[in-house]
Amino acid sequence: MNRSGLAVVLFFFVATQGFGQGVGEAEPDTRPNVLLIIADDLGYADLGVHGSDIRTPNIDSLAGEGILCTQFHTAPMCAPTRAMMLSGNNNHVAGMGRQSPYKLLKRNMPGYEAHLPDRVAPLPRLMREAGYHTYSVGKWHLGMEPEHGPLAAGFERAFNLIDGAANHFNSIGFFEGGSTYRADGQDAALPEGGYTTEIYTDRLIEFIGSNEGDGRPFFAYAAFTSPHWPLQVPDEYLDLYRGRYDAGYDILREENFAALKEAGIIPASSSLPPRNEAITPWEDLDPGQKRREARKMELYAAMVENLDHHVGRIIDYLKSNGLYDNTLVVFMSDNGPAGEDFYNRGSYAEFVRGHYDNTYENMGRPTSWVSYGPQWAEAGSPAFSRFKRYAREGGITAPFIVAGPQVGSGGVVSTTYLTVMDLAPTFLELAQAKYPDDRSFRPMLGESLVPLLTGLEPVHDENYVTTLYHGGRAFIRQGMWKLVNLDPPFDESRFELFNLENDPGETENLAEVEPDKFAELIALWRVERKKLGIVLPGDL
Repeated sequence: MNRSGLAVVLFFFVATQGFGQGVGEAEPDTRPNVLLIIADDLGYADLGVHGSDIRTPNIDSLAGEGILCTQFHTAPMCAPTRAMMLSGNNNHVAGMGRQSPYKLLKRNMPGYEAHLPDRVAPLPRLMREAGYHTYSVGKWHLGMEPEHGPLAAGFERAFNLIDGAANHFNSIGFFEGGSTYRADGQDAALPEGGYTTEIYTDRLIEFIGSNEGDGRPFFAYAAFTSPHWPLQVPDEYLDLYRGRYDAGYDILREENFAALKEAGIIPASSSLPPRNEAITPWEDLDPGQKRREARKMELYAAMVENLDHHVGRIIDYLKSNGLYDNTLVVFMSDNGPAGEDFYNRGSYAEFVRGHYDNTYENMGRPTSWVSYGPQWAEAGSPAFSRFKRYAREGGITAPFIVAGPQVGSGGVVSTTYLTVMDLAPTFLELAQAKYPDDRSFRPMLGESLVPLLTGLEPVHDENYVTTLYHGGRAFIRQGMWKLVNLDPPFDESRFELFNLENDPGETENLAEVEPDKFAELIALWRVERKKLGIVLPGDL
């Protein structure tokens, strides 16, 4: 019997052994439900609880009831983060060494499969085997083929965008053939007249409600595609932030930095990193350019507020149905804010320009395809260097909130170092489930957050190592020391050394000042990258 067949057998064995009320004389299952909510490309500074004036009352309430973590780290792009999250492992071990096809490598090369491989045991499968209902809505981005989709990974019910991005109102997408949606493994269309964030919320509530009362807990994965480009909102949201950003991205970057300090998200002693000189100063734009630029940020802010509204709908449903008090809720972003602009640049620009109208009056509507670019992305991560795609802190430090019955006290701000790989072992521990003790599976690299939830103890000690390579950008971190490059092509000689305790903005390269530490981390990088299966250009 193959591994997937064995998983199905194990699930039905477990499911018939008394999980839930009304099955034999079994005790009620008191294990917590788990709700994992992911925002797509949400900026570090863009929550009300982080000091932003973007209205996010429902997400802010979660922080007030739980723990707001200021040092949560992801991969620098969407798919690697998702692979790490659902496997508890490095993106290469989890098959996502490259988000898009790696032209220099065979697609089935270990580490570059572009889907979850057999060497990891997917979290939803393990949760389901442990007796949980498992539901997925929103972005999948971990393999286009059905055999690599959500059901194969262990989800019981699923409604997903299989691609990495899409129009929020229809299936036209941004490439020939349009976007791919599947419902419970079958090809599906996005319902007409709907908006993705609302549709995903409706489906998730439907899934949870379909089994409510059977006594079994659930693991619900809400992978929203907001506020990922294209920046589109329902009509009633189009003008919510009209005029708010007329002062420009340079001023907003300074305002956000000051607000993060005031909210206690970054230390009061923090210094604003140097401005990225590659970005045109706001004052150098002409009036027409300023008008269009401000409109981009208005739409982004409206998307965030709309996302918060639908997060609130899920929470209200759980509360009104007596489920909230036994549900662990995690809210996070998948990486730093996005700097891409596929309307003007890249291989998709011809298709996008041929199918969408970005005139000022049409911006934000279903027939537009607007991105806000690196200028606003850097305003969304002002305490750090760069944004999505970069291995600098601006690309991998993301908002993270956890609330629920396992959290010892609410309204806490934690500065302990966390990674997205820590989620799978946390959920498995709470579900009283175990990762397979089988040499055919690579062991998880993440560590459970339960000590943090119960007593604010550190999750990782100072010897814990995090390593990542993606698209020519790489880093290795141990304690507060980080070795990282900026741009491809990759070469070890381009690594820079930073002490993140003293310099979270990565402004002072210490490679020459601390040669012993630099050499130590280079040696560690070489060991780790071979252990993880990272293939460098020089290896080919």
